[in-house]
Amino acid sequence: MNKKALHPLLMGIVALAAVPLFGSDNQALVDAAKQATQAEVFSIKSYGAVGDGAAMETEAVQKTIDACHAAGGGVVRVPAGDYVIGTITLRSNITLSLDYGASLLGSQDISDYATNLIEPREGWVHCLIYAANATNVTIEGLGVIDGRGTREAFPWGKGPNPRLMRMENCDHLTFSGVTYKRPAFWGLHLIDCRNIHFDAVTIDSRDNNRGNDGIDMDGCENVLVENCDINSGDDAVCLKSSLNPCRNIVVRNCKISSHTAPLKFGASSHGGFIDISITNCYFHDSPMGAIKLELVDGGRMENVDISRIVMEEVGNPLFIRLGSRGKTYGKGGKAPVGSVKNIRISDVVAEVTPEDRTKATSDLTDREKASVGPIMITGIPGHYVEDVILENIKISYPGCGSEEEAKRVVPEDEDRYPEQYFFGVLPAWGAYIRHARNVEFKNVKMSLRGEDARKEIVLDDVEGFVEN
Repeated sequence: MNKKALHPLLMGIVALAAVPLFGSDNQALVDAAKQATQAEVFSIKSYGAVGDGAAMETEAVQKTIDACHAAGGGVVRVPAGDYVIGTITLRSNITLSLDYGASLLGSQDISDYATNLIEPREGWVHCLIYAANATNVTIEGLGVIDGRGTREAFPWGKGPNPRLMRMENCDHLTFSGVTYKRPAFWGLHLIDCRNIHFDAVTIDSRDNNRGNDGIDMDGCENVLVENCDINSGDDAVCLKSSLNPCRNIVVRNCKISSHTAPLKFGASSHGGFIDISITNCYFHDSPMGAIKLELVDGGRMENVDISRIVMEEVGNPLFIRLGSRGKTYGKGGKAPVGSVKNIRISDVVAEVTPEDRTKATSDLTDREKASVGPIMITGIPGHYVEDVILENIKISYPGCGSEEEAKRVVPEDEDRYPEQYFFGVLPAWGAYIRHARNVEFKNVKMSLRGEDARKEIVLDDVEGFVEN
């Protein structure tokens, strides 16, 4: 990956000076920080905000944002207090800065959410924080943005469930320090945005509602996600490419927990995923799997490097899927099958564990067995996953397979939504590889904690498998 191509981090508001993410000197960072502190500050209380947790503050907050934007940019300050809002729209050259003790609270009345916004390619139009075609936008501080999107306030299937945030076609975005929690639907959703930095962000959406993703980046380029702590109900860090590719993305030094997947590419994959690096992360408490690399709507997945990952109490450790669902997101027709190649995964330690640890492995249901299954790497007939290297891998499995399951024939399910457990209990306990070419296992050590009648590795239509 060409790190020099990654975006410059703008540390001021009006900004001003570009500071490289990689290789910058400390003086440049200090100078940029000083410049940021000199920006003009607009307090939402000066524009009528109360902060008592009862008054509707949307108008006051939006007036502050608009005044700051009209002045050429600056800081929109949110002092300590609880501010109930519906949809607010961020503008260019704005820093939304939350003091310690400040909370922006999402209204629990859907009529407070704007509908005159760009229609998203997926999900409802409604969102709490919105931006479109904006540049140099920062959300920072020690406060909280709480969507309050509980099941009671937004019952699933009975109306729109607003996202916590949606940003479309924006450039130079910085997210620092703030805690995001309780979205009614997805959390932070960025579409076709560029030059993005997430640093020390906390996201907590576990056990809140349905579809509570952490960060969704659709067709985004030049992204650094670092030092974040994410505990999500659904996919935590999720790359999508409904039209355009996700390209040049780094995720590092993050602690991630998810009911569904700490790291997922797809299922939207029409544009593809190119030049992605994930390193030095801790994945935990993720019963439906850990790493899911899925390309089912065409596009290319190339040059993916995942390294230095520790996993504890996770389901399927690695799922790589090339399929032919072929969704085109409004373009019509069916997308041709894409390609998956040049995937490298190294220095991983994983403990695969059933969600209910009190159960004996002999008592697990088929669904529970499938969710603690092996590494799965699979293309479809005539379309291979290619050039995959797994190196310095150590995985412990619970052991739960029977002799009957060792003989099981696995369905192709070429055009189905990609989820590993959909394939059922696999005939291998360590790795199941199908329709693949040039797969190399280098110092891959897989072990069982219990008995299992299946083979460690099963190969089906695989060319050039090497194990050393």
